[in-house]
Amino acid sequence: MMLGLELWTVAASLLLPAPSGSAQQPPNVVYILLDDAGWGDLGCYGQQKLKTPNMDRLADEGMRFTQHYAGSTVCAPTRSCLMTGQHTGHTPIRGNGRDKNEPEQMLPLGSGTVTVASLLQQRGYATGAFGKWGIGGPGSGSDALALGFDHFTGFYNQAFAHDFFPRWLWRDGVKLKLNRSRYAHDVYMDDALQFVRDNKDGPFFCYLPVTIPHAAMQAPEEYHRRFRAVYSQFDEKIGKYNGDGRQTRVQNPVAGFAAMMTKLDDDVGRLLALLDELGIAEDTLLMLTSDNGPHREGGHNPNFWNSNGPFTGNKRSLHEGGIRVPLLARWPGRIEAGATSELVSAHWDLLPTLCDLAGVDAPDDVDGLSMKPTLLGDAGQEPHEYLYWEFYEMGGQRALRFDRWKALRKNLARAPDAPIELYDITSDPAERRDVSAAHPDVVARARRYFEEAHTPSERWRHRRPTRKKKN
Repeated sequence: MMLGLELWTVAASLLLPAPSGSAQQPPNVVYILLDDAGWGDLGCYGQQKLKTPNMDRLADEGMRFTQHYAGSTVCAPTRSCLMTGQHTGHTPIRGNGRDKNEPEQMLPLGSGTVTVASLLQQRGYATGAFGKWGIGGPGSGSDALALGFDHFTGFYNQAFAHDFFPRWLWRDGVKLKLNRSRYAHDVYMDDALQFVRDNKDGPFFCYLPVTIPHAAMQAPEEYHRRFRAVYSQFDEKIGKYNGDGRQTRVQNPVAGFAAMMTKLDDDVGRLLALLDELGIAEDTLLMLTSDNGPHREGGHNPNFWNSNGPFTGNKRSLHEGGIRVPLLARWPGRIEAGATSELVSAHWDLLPTLCDLAGVDAPDDVDGLSMKPTLLGDAGQEPHEYLYWEFYEMGGQRALRFDRWKALRKNLARAPDAPIELYDITSDPAERRDVSAAHPDVVARARRYFEEAHTPSERWRHRRPTRKKKN
């Protein structure tokens, strides 16, 4: 009789879902990082002039975050934050820069740096990066292939990524000569989809730091043609961009932005269709965000598109418009469809989140917190005491987000002890009213956070803004 009961118990257990934290295979992860897309550039965040149905589908079928922040306000430090789980007071790369002796060598993340990819590799994940690496050069100790990725296709240097029809890309350590014959996004997107096919049995980590909609405003002709007539009246200017050692002349930059975003949205649709085709949609966490706020380069006008939504500031600003970014997360059957989260979170939360989901211990020195409870609708989400940023261009800036408050310090190159601006971000998301005089206790708290969040670095110094020469 006991034997029969034991057999029934075993059989019943096989029918039940495995509990969280069990030995079942961890989820596949696809993480899409847009390049210079603002809060308001997606339909599900308020975009009115441009349709993004496939990206909006992620919100309909998953979770939309309303208080998510980029690692930085430019690309290289954001990527450093994503890989290390550290904010810009601690992460190795805190600004854009290039090794003067090596044209494709970015300021390196550092040989042997523990990254989210290397941690997932230890758990048995296949890992691939496709797009713009931006934190180390080919063949170096900071190459994506040296820091946890099995495969890499794309640009190493963001300066080369200003041209979407380049002379070459890199694929797994080999220079892939294109001679301006192919749209770069198509090359690494096709490789990413093939990576998913090749690793459908999982688990895999597909990191997609795409270069859309970074300047130049270029798209394949069939996409650009669709929007020229629609936006011709706004395209009186010609955008000029330095890309791959030459001037890239682009007409119709307004139409170009619409074309680029539509191209990307179509490719998100291709990815979703592939996950369905392979039968792995329910095994895959798909996340989409942007590396910073919208840019103002080569004729792109974020005001025309309302790219930063209700916020002030763009790329290279630590106001909300420069660092508040979309985050969409879809995992059918695990993340509630159509959910919205007000969790205050940042890019440096990615590493501990994926480690938590994969059953890997995160390093002790990370600043991020696991978002797993929020994603899965569980209780017990640990909140941040504060979020912190420092930026070394535009005269030097530092910022904090804590509770309802946003604290800013500017022009630090001229005044290292610059006054602290304070904004009530809940009632004043555009940061128009400095209320520091009315809240000296909150300012004192911000000053303490500023002091404890920053670790000095010999590499990073605040630079005074350069004056433009008059013609």
